[in-house]
Amino acid sequence: MSVADFDIIDWIVLGVLAFCLVAQLYFYLRYMAAPLWKGQRSKGQGTREEWPGVSVVLCAHNERENLSNYLRALLSQDYPEYEVIVVDDGSEDDTRAIVESYMALDERLHLTFVPYGARVRSTKKLALTLAAKAAQYDYLLLTDADCVPESKHWISEMVQGFGEGQGTKDIVLGFSPYFETKGFVNRLVRYDTLFNGLHYLGAAQCGHPYMGVGRNLAYRKSLFFETGGFTHLMTNKAGDDDLFVNHVATPHNTAVVLSRESLVWSPSKKSFKEWWQQKRRHISVSPSYRKETKARLAIEPVTRGFFYLSVILAVVYAVCMWEWTLLYIALGAFMLRWFVQTAVINLSARRLGLRRFSMFTILGLDIFLPLTNLWMLIVPKKNSIW
Repeated sequence: MSVADFDIIDWIVLGVLAFCLVAQLYFYLRYMAAPLWKGQRSKGQGTREEWPGVSVVLCAHNERENLSNYLRALLSQDYPEYEVIVVDDGSEDDTRAIVESYMALDERLHLTFVPYGARVRSTKKLALTLAAKAAQYDYLLLTDADCVPESKHWISEMVQGFGEGQGTKDIVLGFSPYFETKGFVNRLVRYDTLFNGLHYLGAAQCGHPYMGVGRNLAYRKSLFFETGGFTHLMTNKAGDDDLFVNHVATPHNTAVVLSRESLVWSPSKKSFKEWWQQKRRHISVSPSYRKETKARLAIEPVTRGFFYLSVILAVVYAVCMWEWTLLYIALGAFMLRWFVQTAVINLSARRLGLRRFSMFTILGLDIFLPLTNLWMLIVPKKNSIW
């Protein structure tokens, strides 16, 4: 049977398939591949002597072990003028003692704390606000207590994203991958993080910034207070990083830095339950995104879902009706998207020095993760399988 012999059902199935395929290829080649073809960082800040002072900020809640392991790396950065501010967010272990021991050795390290019994929904937002007020520099560089920079040039790499002169930016988005370990959960977390990272970083490079991740994020102190900080976000328990960026980022004030030396690493959740709880917390803030952002974010998973459904429908219908031309077209579309998807994700992983994923891992997680996100959005937490 040739294309000329197709009936109305054939053309409807092919029309949906073609539309979704084009949308998916556009998504991968326009946004997901942007970190590959748009370069890795913005115009620099000039000579080393002209680099501005930076306040590195991290919140700590019962982070004695992580601070013992990673705080030294933050104090060993090759940058002329910076400070490190640790905010003790109600720790009940030796977090404060660990920080104070390092303070005795390095005057660039400072400690503040969230007042005991603070009646706010998100003590982390309060902690970051206190740190911003205490910071002596206008450039705030955020990370977490369980994070370690790829190199001693992390600060200088991120600062270059701010640019200079008329091109000055207010927000710099970085990337924070997870350490590789054995097991399915770690592979799941690493893939999910890479996919989401390429998405929000690529979108920002294409003029549509919509979120950032607090493990590796920088913005100006002046921007934070001019826009009201977290005052309009305090009803959300989470969202100290992505919601803030979503509300204040524009195509003109946001830059992306994606060099290897700008990466910040952290350990992933060890169990599926821990990952599920973390993922649910992140998903829970998405309804508070701007309407434009929610509309853009819905396009990809919707077209992805209809693409898979149309492929399945076309294959089943073609086999039942012995329409082999339709079958070959459907399978060809499926393979084309799969190869483009694998190439974009693995080329990006290679450029960042990350481990690549097999085609079958990508295919499996490409189906699993959207269903997981949908479940988390429509099923109340009290009805969780946990």
